[in-house]
Amino acid sequence: MKKSLIVILVLLAVATFSTGVMAQRYVVGTNASFPPFEYVEDGEIVGFDIDLVKEIAKLQGFEVEVRDISFDSLIPGLASGSLDIVAAGMTITADREKVIDFSDPYYSANQSVLVHEESDANLTVLFGNHDVGVQTGTTGDTWVRDNLLEDEILTGELRNYDSYVFVIRDLANGNIDAAVLDKPVAETYSQNNPVNVVAEIITGEEYGIAVGEGNEELLAEINAGLEKVKNNGTMEKLIQKYFE
Repeated sequence: MKKSLIVILVLLAVATFSTGVMAQRYVVGTNASFPPFEYVEDGEIVGFDIDLVKEIAKLQGFEVEVRDISFDSLIPGLASGSLDIVAAGMTITADREKVIDFSDPYYSANQSVLVHEESDANLTVLFGNHDVGVQTGTTGDTWVRDNLLEDEILTGELRNYDSYVFVIRDLANGNIDAAVLDKPVAETYSQNNPVNVVAEIITGEEYGIAVGEGNEELLAEINAGLEKVKNNGTMEKLIQKYFE
């Protein structure tokens, strides 16, 4: 009788596992100040990247838990193992690829320059004695340092912030002269804040979903799901939902 009970329990355990009730769960890191890719609405983290990674998880049979942390803590989170995946509008760069692995690209973007809506400045606001705001660790931060500060084209102060929310707030309050950030995000912020996009910097960036270096199995799952999302029409629906 006891043997029969044990056999039944084992069979139930196997059945439970096979039906996906105990599906693998991954922690997804993001920085929810990057609309429309990730932002907080009614206390919930939402956005293009969040919908995308959840759809990939559904198609590939795993679950995700999304955590909002500072952008410059995302890569260290993958390295330490506290995060499994990063979905944060993160540009694929050679420097980042030295320490983490990226999925196939899923979005292309350039950088933009924003000024206060009452300013008559244009791209030249990045020249001379002007104060410019960027989010720490972003490609906008890197671009300004590499192309403007090193050659002393920009002689004012480069101010770093933990979040684009603080960048836009300081720009709206007149505490900085300009901000540099990804074009789709700049356009979103300009809709609800007293700031205008006055220039586009052609950087040809591509966003990817990131995993820890060498995590080939998870990367393959993400790429497989990403391919399905592109082929089944979901990617087009997400683009229409968030960008049109």
